[in-house]
Amino acid sequence: MTDPTLPAAPAAPVQPMLRRFFSLMLVHGVLIAGAIFMLAPFVWMLVTSIKPPAEIFSAEISLWPKQFYGLENYGFAMEKAPLLRFALNGVILCGGILIVQLLVAIPCAYALAKLNFPGRNLLFVLVLLGLCIPVQVPAMPLYIGLAQLGLLNTYFSMMVPFFLSVFAIFLFRQFFRSFPDDIINAARLDGMSEFEIVWRIVTPSAWPAIAAFSIFSAVAHWNDLYWPLIVISDAKLAPPPLGMMFFADAETGSNYGALTAAATILTAPLVIAFLVARRRFIDGITMTGVK
Repeated sequence: MTDPTLPAAPAAPVQPMLRRFFSLMLVHGVLIAGAIFMLAPFVWMLVTSIKPPAEIFSAEISLWPKQFYGLENYGFAMEKAPLLRFALNGVILCGGILIVQLLVAIPCAYALAKLNFPGRNLLFVLVLLGLCIPVQVPAMPLYIGLAQLGLLNTYFSMMVPFFLSVFAIFLFRQFFRSFPDDIINAARLDGMSEFEIVWRIVTPSAWPAIAAFSIFSAVAHWNDLYWPLIVISDAKLAPPPLGMMFFADAETGSNYGALTAAATILTAPLVIAFLVARRRFIDGITMTGVK
């Protein structure tokens, strides 16, 4: 039995608990509102792709059509536009750019993170300055050079401005800085060259960072319209955004159901890729310190 003479235990403070509860509610509310704001256009695109034309321009807002028109819209889009060709062009473009970016950025990042040489800090400052230069700045000289070499309307012309990614160098440098120096020194004592250390020891440990950068790179270049619009006029080489523009101008007119159906088909690969790699993407962002 409890001794009645002992003082009762102090009650837990209510005010800090309420403050914590409301702060959590505020944070979650902001996150949910942001998620709804970002997902709403995609949901509306998907809903529009299964609506008949009469319902698309109706004043009544509904998330499900009264008449399902998806087969007609998607069938029209697949019949009138080479969507699979546009998607294949996007895969070739993103894959080619990503491979060269990794081949260039990983050794550069390793050198900036683990090698001591004169001017290393200055080079890293130049990398940071490179992040501030928009892609539109070198567009004109690159276009003139490609035109003089006869390389317009090629996959190479779409890829070449993006082979060097200063963001990739920065991202991998941040990751490699946390790699243990003892392992690198032990590999050097075993007679391994710096090239072997980079590709056989350091790079296999960097898969989270590689996955994170791959998502960034694929999304950026899959959705890029500015540069392909400058160097490509052949519809057979058009990546998804440029292909959508050709399709909208030539075939759909005001058929927004078919247009959104085509957009849904061309957006699906990115969504699937992110869902497959989302865990490594989050790990890579966390481990590289990029917030």
